Amino acid sequence: MSGAKAPADLLVELGTEELPPKALARLMQAFGDELAAGLDEARLGHGEVSVYASPRRLAVIVADLAAAQPERRLEQKGPPVSIAFDGDGNALPPAEAFARKCGVPVAKLGRTSTPKGEWLSFSAVDPGLPLSELIAGIVENALGKLPIPRRMRWGDSDVEFVRPAHWLVLLYGSEVLDVEVMGLRAGRETRGHRFHAPAPISIEEPSQYLEVLEKDGYVIADFARRRRMIEAGVESAAADIGGTIGDGEALYDEVTALVEWPVPLLGRFDSGFLELPPEAVTSTLMSHQRYFPVADSDGRLMNAFVTVANLESRNPDTVRDGNERVIRPRLADAAFFWDSDRARRLDARIEALDRVVYQQGLGSLGDKSRRVAQLAARLAVESGHEATDVERAATLAKCDLLTGMVGEFPDLQGIMGTYYASADGERQTVATAIREHYLPRFAGDELPASAEGRLLALADRLDTLAGVFAIGKRPSGNSDPFGLRRAALGAVRILIECEIEIDLKAAIAASVAAQPGGDRKDDTALALELYHFVAERLRRYFQDQDPTLATETVDAVMAREPASLLDFAHRLAAVRQFLALDEAASLAAANKRIANILDKTGAGARDDAVDTALLSESAERELHAALDKIDGDLEPLIAGRDYTAALSTLAKLKAPVDRFFDDVMVMADDDALRSNRLALLAAVRSRFLEVADVSRLSVT
Repeated sequence: MSGAKAPADLLVELGTEELPPKALARLMQAFGDELAAGLDEARLGHGEVSVYASPRRLAVIVADLAAAQPERRLEQKGPPVSIAFDGDGNALPPAEAFARKCGVPVAKLGRTSTPKGEWLSFSAVDPGLPLSELIAGIVENALGKLPIPRRMRWGDSDVEFVRPAHWLVLLYGSEVLDVEVMGLRAGRETRGHRFHAPAPISIEEPSQYLEVLEKDGYVIADFARRRRMIEAGVESAAADIGGTIGDGEALYDEVTALVEWPVPLLGRFDSGFLELPPEAVTSTLMSHQRYFPVADSDGRLMNAFVTVANLESRNPDTVRDGNERVIRPRLADAAFFWDSDRARRLDARIEALDRVVYQQGLGSLGDKSRRVAQLAARLAVESGHEATDVERAATLAKCDLLTGMVGEFPDLQGIMGTYYASADGERQTVATAIREHYLPRFAGDELPASAEGRLLALADRLDTLAGVFAIGKRPSGNSDPFGLRRAALGAVRILIECEIEIDLKAAIAASVAAQPGGDRKDDTALALELYHFVAERLRRYFQDQDPTLATETVDAVMAREPASLLDFAHRLAAVRQFLALDEAASLAAANKRIANILDKTGAGARDDAVDTALLSESAERELHAALDKIDGDLEPLIAGRDYTAALSTLAKLKAPVDRFFDDVMVMADDDALRSNRLALLAAVRSRFLEVADVSRLSVT
């Protein structure tokens, strides 16, 4: 393939065994991103990159891809001529080494004159490689970088991938790029639907890819279009009986990754199963069978579901009957567990929690429940709530893990506990807290609505964090098997968005102290480490809400390590408003200068009073007077957490601070004067530190 060719479209399709459905969309996007990055790194110009995927393929089409790298001039600078040759002009080792590096004899090296002398140089033109010599490595590298936690081998090959790979299409325009990737020789033949079109299908050029696969192969390769088709078909099937699909957003993506030729079908089940808790029915339909539950206009479940078949049957009633037969015993199992679980009170399972290991080194589920109950009661008292109900809820919260229903349907933990507690006559606040203590389950999920649920959710997360940290299983890199980052972020959201006023440092310390293994040497250091871990999630929380929020702004508040996250939020809001003031840049710079002076002199560690008798310069007297004047206003503002007003008050120090640095020599020769002026600067800095360390702010 000549470098003179005009750009053309590139098609890359890797055919495999059925790919993991929950990972398919992520793999598809990552393949496109990595392939585009590889082309960019290889200096191959291109247009739009489009990604496609179905259960048995990952595909990328790159528009207007250059046929070869552009040529480029290479310039290399070598050693000075003065050290490259001896007096007779013979090459010395520096000249020979530079020539070897450039791949030419010394005689082929050039010379470049500069004001600083003459240097050896080398100039050449790199003509660039054709796409055909680069593409195999680029594709192989892109596949190797896909987010695949565990790869597999197949046959007698050493090739590894998430699933066995069977074919490779690699077309540049109408031309097959004759290369090998992952042990597969590239061609133009793809595969269609396993049953509707099992024979190989030839693709003549990339622009025909989607059309040919759909027409001849019964495959909708465009993931986004396939999802829209499924969503429209499922909703239409539900509408035919006057229903709607209320909860299927996550399931749409998964079903899209399971089928290549979607055909929605409406099915029915015995209406008697509607006497089960609705969550038990939807869990059976969605989690086990990937069926979409149908609800009426009031949101009540109907005895109907929509399934998406992966083929167009000549007898759809047979397919429908098969799906109805499959779901019937699953719902019967749920009904059996519902009846048998209620035959025994939830609190009758408390004792059995002691026989279930929670985590090696952290005792049993019973141990965890008692720790959480103790901490939840403490948090309730501190935040002004009655502790009785939250303690009871904590004692019962894990009991439903021992029920048959949750054993069969783990996603119903907490939910079934609420139903069983209500059936046992527990107070509604207790039953609700059992359900809510698992919230939020993921980023953006709902938060507990009741005070008891919030406190229990918070206590449960703090105990998990403290326990896992205590046994040395902290997250590292991308590894977080215990979900500690999610737990910490959940705690942050509960404290801030639910406006819970507690001393987080003290709560963490109490949770750490309650963990098994009292021979740990330094619980204080562990508690501080855990506080900083939570604080890092706090940074992410605020920056996710506003990506324009500068890291330095969060750091300015983080430096104060506020014990209350609500207090942290108030301080951060005040600092952001302070940044909009005209005085902000000057005062941030002044604080930075003061911090540097105090750090260098060691005066920052002292708390010396200012001796007014030693204020010899008018500028330092003016600054001291300004401090005295604002102190009376500042104290109630800080106490009342009106940090915005406090920083506005401190902004009045701009003029006297500027004049002080213009007119006063801080590092005076006289020890007493120098110490007094350092004390005055320390007083200025301490006032700002009451709110935040504004010296960390980046203000232009």
